[in-house]
Amino acid sequence: MKYFAVGLVCLLGVLMAQSPVTQGSETVGKKKTTDTTAPADATDPNAPKIPSKYKPNKDGLPQGAPTFRSDVLTVTVDVAVLDNHGNPIPKIPQERFRILEDNTPQKVTGFSIGEAPMTICLVIEFSAKFQRYYSWTWQETLNDAYGFVRTLKPEDYLAVIAYDMRPEILSDFSTDRTMAAEALSRLRIPGFSEANLYDTLVFTGDRMQEIEGRKAIVLLSTGIDTFSKLTFDKARRAIQDNGIPIYAIGLAQAQREMGGGSRPGMAGAMSDMNLAVSNQQMKTFATETGGRAFFPRFAGEMPGIIEAIQGSMRNNYVLTYQPSNQTKDGKFRRLKVELVNPETNEPLKVVDEKGKPIKVQIVAKAGYKAPREVE
Repeated sequence: MKYFAVGLVCLLGVLMAQSPVTQGSETVGKKKTTDTTAPADATDPNAPKIPSKYKPNKDGLPQGAPTFRSDVLTVTVDVAVLDNHGNPIPKIPQERFRILEDNTPQKVTGFSIGEAPMTICLVIEFSAKFQRYYSWTWQETLNDAYGFVRTLKPEDYLAVIAYDMRPEILSDFSTDRTMAAEALSRLRIPGFSEANLYDTLVFTGDRMQEIEGRKAIVLLSTGIDTFSKLTFDKARRAIQDNGIPIYAIGLAQAQREMGGGSRPGMAGAMSDMNLAVSNQQMKTFATETGGRAFFPRFAGEMPGIIEAIQGSMRNNYVLTYQPSNQTKDGKFRRLKVELVNPETNEPLKVVDEKGKPIKVQIVAKAGYKAPREVE
């Protein structure tokens, strides 16, 4: 089977000149009031609709839980098939895929390549506790955020969320890129020395849960959590239930490799042990939702990482099926996606252009939470 690597995506890193924000509130910089009951681009009838029950409460956390309106449960699974270099493998036919739900084979009823418009939330850590230690890369981080925004398709919807002690919606879902650019321009001087990563990811996933179509979360973070009300285990379960792919970029690895740990106070905040744990947790969030995690060692790796994220999002296979188990019990059901030879029912052997076998990585969410019958 022949395959080809994705094409090069250009990274643009020109910062927009904006006036500094005003300090003094318990939020990230100077903020505009955002109505979270609908996207900012409310005049567009195709804009993603955010249910009013997901309006944040006084603690910045979502209210309620998602409900399912269909009598017949249908599951959608985004699947990335990567070679040993992390490049997507295209042109795999539907009959080569097999989905197991709790070890029971399912019949795939829908199949497409993920080129449809996407709804994406860009989540950025903006904590004073860590920014002052990697501030030498903060401008590069903003450049990378701007660059990622510019690689999106015109029809993609984008929101920007920054977090310190709570998540803050800087711009809601819209196809207007000037809104995202204005939101990023406000990230100048952080106001708080906390980072509630767990709460922010759950908050973001809950807001996006009922948005239809393909969606993803792109995370720029050290991966360290200092303030969340949710524990790692509780956040992990909630993120699994939401099932929205997370593409995580670790900000701390480069700092450690460049000797950042030798700075005063850095060893306590960003020790090797803390870094290893935070990297592993981000990798867990990514792999269990069908996304990917990256830990650049220097700024020059970022263009390739952004290209890889775009390639993964744009070259996914989208599989749908109606589970054989239609019981609405609210339980978590584990998923496994395999490539098989339909004639022999054995694992599919994939070779490169020269006929040499290659190791294939299949990336898909670990499972989903079944709906619960409403009494």
